[in-house]
Amino acid sequence: MSSAKDQMTKIIQQQPDDSSYDEIFRELAFARMVERGLKDSRENHKISNEEMQHRIKIWQK
Repeated sequence: MSSAKDQMTKIIQQQPDDSSYDEIFRELAFARMVERGLKDSRENHKISNEEMQHRIKIWQK
């Protein structure tokens, strides 16, 4: 597995030359969220749809 710096460099290099700092930052954050989600899934750290619906209702209050 490559280092975090290597992964970040690859993502940054894939962005268009005129990308803003915020656009690049969003891409880096998105990649990290996907990585965390996949890791959680592999480790069976999941919640049911019903539990997620319950949590969303609480957040909306």
